This record gives sequence, C-alpha cells and structure tokens, in this order.
Amino acid sequence: MKFNLLYKATLYLLNFIYTFLSKQITKYHFLGNNIKFSSFKTTGVPYVMVANKGECIIGKNFSMHNGIKGNPIGSYRRCTLFVDRKAKLVIGENVGISQTALICHKSITIHDYVKIGGGVSIYDTDFHSLNPDIRKSKQDIKCCNEMPVIIKENAFIGAHSIILKGVTIGKNSIIGAGSVVTKSIPDNQIWAGNPAKFIRNI
Repeated sequence: MKFNLLYKATLYLLNFIYTFLSKQITKYHFLGNNIKFSSFKTTGVPYVMVANKGECIIGKNFSMHNGIKGNPIGSYRRCTLFVDRKAKLVIGENVGISQTALICHKSITIHDYVKIGGGVSIYDTDFHSLNPDIRKSKQDIKCCNEMPVIIKENAFIGAHSIILKGVTIGKNSIIGAGSVVTKSIPDNQIWAGNPAKFIRNI
C-alpha cells in the first residue's frame, strides 16, 4: 500500500514536470514557425512545420494531446501541424485535437468548438498526381490536386477518420470513428463508413 502511494505521488510529480516542459517546448516551436496563437494546453510536443510564406493561426483555448499519455485511445503518434508554402491553416477557438495530422498544402479551416478524435488525418491534397506517367517524373508533387477543407463550428470527427481534400463538414455534424470522408457533409448530420455515408439527422 505504501509503495502504491509512493508510485502515484512520483507519477504525479513527473506528469507535472512533463506537462510544464511540453508547453514550453511547444511554445518555442510555435514562435519559431511564426504561428499566431493565444492560450493553449498540450500533453506532449507536436511536430510543427510551417514553410516560408505559409501561415498558421490558432485561436484561444486550443487543446491537444500528443501520444498515448493525454488520450489513451490506442494511437501513439504526435499531432502534426504541417503548412506548405503559401498555404493557410486556421484553427478557431476552443478546438481540441488528439494525435491529429493536419497536412495543409492549400487551405484548412477549423471553426470554433470543433473536437477531433484520436488519430484523425486531414489532408487538402492528393500528395501525388493521378496520372501514372507524371507520377514517374519529378513533376509528380507539383501536379497533385489541392482543394480547401473546412470543418464548421461544433463538428465532431471520430477517432482514426480521414478527411480528404475539398471536403466541408457541416455545423454540429458528426463523423463516425474510422470513416473516410470524400465529399462534403451538410449541417446537423451523422455520417460514417468507408467511404462515409449518411446515417441520420441529428
């Protein structure tokens, strides 16, 4: 019993130190990448990369979990905030993400009060050309399709889902866990599956 109490006390102290250092290191990354941000909290340190002429804006009360410690959902990866040249990533107020990959080559906009579950990936690009001849050339990455992604206010995206280019998720809408979203979803609806299909209205 005494060992159990000692263990928990030690763990509490280590978690406190870990959380403090995580926030300071994350703030350093934000500043180094010219990210405009306000208040935030984090468990662990994300991977952050904003290219020259890229822009990233994060609203107040932003929350993220990197790795298994903050959100034990079975995903061990860190959050990724990647913004390419001349691209723009905007995250609204009171947004929460866990082990999320936001890969922005053109435009990703996340409105206020959005919750993004563990292991979700959001891509606004195909990454590669659909033409097999171009894929064999050095022009491959330059010829891929890019279209903006918008996640509207109070939407919830379930764990391990993938949101693809050109998709808008409507206000208050819910994406079921493990879904692949290939087309836009209206307000106040639940969609799920691969590819995601309409389930019901909220």
